[in-house]
Amino acid sequence: MEKFQESLSVITESLNSINTLVPVRKNRLIEKIRDNFSEWVKDQDFDKNRFEQELIYYFEKLDITEEVVRLEAHLNLFAEVLRSNKSEGKKMGFVSQEMGREINTIGSKANDSSIQHHVINMKDELEKIKEQALNII
Repeated sequence: MEKFQESLSVITESLNSINTLVPVRKNRLIEKIRDNFSEWVKDQDFDKNRFEQELIYYFEKLDITEEVVRLEAHLNLFAEVLRSNKSEGKKMGFVSQEMGREINTIGSKANDSSIQHHVINMKDELEKIKEQALNII
């Protein structure tokens, strides 16, 4: 059970690091869009309202808040299963599968190399959890 705790701690630390990188990533995206946009449209007319709508849509597509919240919930559930001292390998397997989905989605949406490094760390630790959960089943 100690190895599970270690892996959960590493995933939690990586998730906390991602949370600190999100505002930096957001500012970088805004700057990049602003710089590129002014270059692209120089003397052209465009509908500012439409542009704002497109930006909102774009940022919603890249937002990882929901995935982070769900991953935190899955981590808490997994820790709860560990504390119960019951042999619930199947449940651990199901929860770890859900954690994997959230981690993959964070990685897909991240569009940021710093966040990707943390995603890779989380995937590595999750594989350790899955292997150990199989031993309990």
